[in-house]
Amino acid sequence: MVLALLLVGQGPVVAASPPQDEVRQAWQLLDYIAADYSGAVRDGKVLNASEYAEMREFAATAREHIHTLPDTSRHAALLAAADALVQRIATRAPAPDVANAAHALANDLLATYGVPAVLAKVPDLQRGAQLYTEQCAACHGRSGNGDGAAAASMDPPPVAFSNAERAARRSPLALYEAITHGVPRTAMPAFARLSDADRWALAFHVGSLAYGQGDRASGEEIWRNTPRLHDALPSLEALSRSSQVQLEQWLDAKQARAITAYLRAHPQAISADAGKGGSLAYAKARLQASLQAYREGDHGRAGSLALSAYLDGVEPVEPMLAARDPALLHAIEAAMASVRAGIGEGAALAQVTAAADRADALFDQADVLLQDSRSDAAADFLGSFTILVREGLEALLIVIGMIAFLRRAERRDALPWVHAGWSGALLAGAATWVAATWLVSISGAHRELTEGLSSLFAALVLLSVGIWMHRKSMAGRWQQYLHAKVSAAAGRRSMWFLFLFAFVAVYREVFETILFYAAMWNPDSASAILAGLLAGAAVLALVAFALLRLGMQLPIGKFFAASSLLIALLAVVLAGKGVTALQEAGWIGLGLVRAPHIDWLGISPTWQSLLAQLVVLLVAVYGYLANARGTRAHDAPA
Repeated sequence: MVLALLLVGQGPVVAASPPQDEVRQAWQLLDYIAADYSGAVRDGKVLNASEYAEMREFAATAREHIHTLPDTSRHAALLAAADALVQRIATRAPAPDVANAAHALANDLLATYGVPAVLAKVPDLQRGAQLYTEQCAACHGRSGNGDGAAAASMDPPPVAFSNAERAARRSPLALYEAITHGVPRTAMPAFARLSDADRWALAFHVGSLAYGQGDRASGEEIWRNTPRLHDALPSLEALSRSSQVQLEQWLDAKQARAITAYLRAHPQAISADAGKGGSLAYAKARLQASLQAYREGDHGRAGSLALSAYLDGVEPVEPMLAARDPALLHAIEAAMASVRAGIGEGAALAQVTAAADRADALFDQADVLLQDSRSDAAADFLGSFTILVREGLEALLIVIGMIAFLRRAERRDALPWVHAGWSGALLAGAATWVAATWLVSISGAHRELTEGLSSLFAALVLLSVGIWMHRKSMAGRWQQYLHAKVSAAAGRRSMWFLFLFAFVAVYREVFETILFYAAMWNPDSASAILAGLLAGAAVLALVAFALLRLGMQLPIGKFFAASSLLIALLAVVLAGKGVTALQEAGWIGLGLVRAPHIDWLGISPTWQSLLAQLVVLLVAVYGYLANARGTRAHDAPA
């Protein structure tokens, strides 16, 4: 129960398409009430009339913002909670009651509609301290006491970030929002000109000013020795939305203060934990939230939460699971697919609950597996080797086939375009690695969309190329083709097509490979990972050499025929993988059927992916039969 309270609203699951400004402003007002009401009312008496009037105004304004939001199954409950908050403030209820009600409503608002700000990278605390000195100290003071040189002329005075009571109620996200958008009717301006990373760094620095080194040291010991805390704060996003007061719901005040102090000063502790299975706690929490939404009849939100459980909870640890127990990974994927399919079909609650329970049990198995470090070196080597060979082989077959064909057709003038395509894809992959590591967070959904769309594009191109090559392999056709084309200069459009085809075929694999390595990278096992990468590269080099030698020795007619069949098979595989990736991204529905899951053939147990593969296969067969009929008609005596 406590875990559910802490995890409510940790991800931006959008039930409709709300005006984000309305959601953000309502949330910011509620968070402000939770933090500042205690300074306006105490023991039923008004301490500060102007601040109390402001609390009443903010509560009414938040209620109006919520009233204008799109209708969902939770909208009436949100309005009722807003009315109750307005009433509590009007009757001068105790500060803890108002704060808890405001926080609960704010969290429910996030869970229902979401906000655009998401912390995905560890904030740079040194950069935050530098920005505070440059941008904030003149008003808030060097130590955050609200006593800067400019403070005397300000009404109301600047906030004292060192105030322990107020700091306990503020989350880093609340501070981020205030830094980004400013605070109305105060001297606090918006700092939207700062980069997103700078604003998060500043928010975490400001949020740590009320805590001392002793608190941080105690928090570090508690964090290391209390695994259940890792379930409550499984991700940087969860940390950004947590506050000391929320932790006090299940820890004593001293422990909650220590944990808040430590994690705000060392957010990398959560990031390091995620690579060891921490994100599975996030997946479990999202899955339970999905089940609760389904019980309440909100099928749209339930589907979004179930998809988030897979993309944001399972995918980050997929490389480690694939290396240690591929069968367990496939079982998790199948269980999560059953949950999403049941929700999408409006199945009975008992059926969806049973599927969610299976997935939850598998999460527990995976968590134990990922935390067992006895075979880490061997597993990391094997995982690194398998990832590179598995992802690189498809691209290698396509590019080597293009190179061998152009050599046999004596079109070496076109080879530079192919080489530019695959080498450009490698450079783009390096840029992707830089972006995924330091600049932006590439979410699971974006990854699946990129893989799915590029796979379907490559499948269509491969299908057309395969049918064309088969036509040239038929009796007499390849001699006619070479006689007509060998001496002719290729058009620029054809060269650009070769470049684009090579680029897409390689980049779709490089993109996924880069993200896999970024997810599994661990300095403690760097040598094993690098050894696996080098071994995989050596195997791919040997395969490339063998294919090129084989292609040059085969008779060109047989080479064309064999290449066309291989390309058609790859088109079928890529069609299945493309549809599966789009299903995992939530773009295509899930219709489960009784069928095996064969990853290397792109076969998944859904009728949509199997239908896509069947369509590609039928088109290929039709094209090949049409080629054969055309050849017989061409060769028949007049």
